[in-house]
Amino acid sequence: MITLLYFARLREVLGTGREQLLLPAGVTTLRALRAHLAQRGEAWAKEMAEGRNLRAAVNQTVAAADAPVADGDEVAFFPPVTGG
Repeated sequence: MITLLYFARLREVLGTGREQLLLPAGVTTLRALRAHLAQRGEAWAKEMAEGRNLRAAVNQTVAAADAPVADGDEVAFFPPVTGG
C-alpha cells in the first residue's frame, strides 16, 4: 500500500488531498503510477497526463518520472509553483 498526497489545484480538481492505494502489479515507477491514476476518469486523465507539467515527490524527495515507487512509499503530486 502507498500513500498518495495531492496539493493545490490537484486537491481541488480531484476532490481529495490524501488516499491509500494498493500498488497495482507492474506499477513500479512514477510514470506508471500516473498512467494508472489517469485511467480513473476525465479529471484524472487530464491532470495525470504524461505531457502535463506536474511535479512529484517520493518519500519527500522530488523525483523524476522514472523514479521507482514501492509498497510503503509516500508519493506527493503538486503543480509547479510560481511566485513573485
